[in-house]
Amino acid sequence: MKLTNKQNNILESVREYVERRGENPTGYGLHKYLENEGVKDCLKSVMQVIEALEKKDLIKRDRNKKIYIIENDNYCNMENVFSVPVYGLASCGEALAYAQDNVEGYLQISKSLFRRAKPAKLFAVKALGDSMDKDSIRDGDYAIFEKYENQGDLEGKIVVAVINGMATIKRYKKVGRGIIGLFPNSKNKTHQPIFLSSSDSVLIAGVFKKTLPVKYVSL
Repeated sequence: MKLTNKQNNILESVREYVERRGENPTGYGLHKYLENEGVKDCLKSVMQVIEALEKKDLIKRDRNKKIYIIENDNYCNMENVFSVPVYGLASCGEALAYAQDNVEGYLQISKSLFRRAKPAKLFAVKALGDSMDKDSIRDGDYAIFEKYENQGDLEGKIVVAVINGMATIKRYKKVGRGIIGLFPNSKNKTHQPIFLSSSDSVLIAGVFKKTLPVKYVSL
């Protein structure tokens, strides 16, 4: 079954909405969700696509107008899927996991999940530990990063940093007087920040974009 790019994006957005929020959207709710994701489209246009998908038996709406995806084995649009390389492991505790240079595998990901990112700049690492669980990066999850090439300020952003060949996921903050802090954000109070000098050899490999919970992902 062939879908337009717009129809496919709406279908994938419904799936993403359900996975993120644990509930099914109405047409209006989906429109607001898309607006928050930076998609500029009017409510009428979104509703027209929803009606078209409903006629194709790919979605259905209940009496409360909530949208449900109908799993259909005859539908698959591989043109909307790209591969993201997985580069080893990254610790969410101390910087203990080696950041391997070789690709360990690939994740197949819908383009609609990363509308504002260039697929060629994305990579994944598998998170270890619980020091970033308050940011929904949990042990075993795949964290997707965009390669950092000295573009823009890192202040307050979640990064994957490589220190002496070891990778760690933390929030980047300038403490002052040439000191950089890599801070955890965890329910586990035993985790402590890593303090570095701005003159230290630290590679900021990427800036965090999204978590793919391990229960949804298989290599």
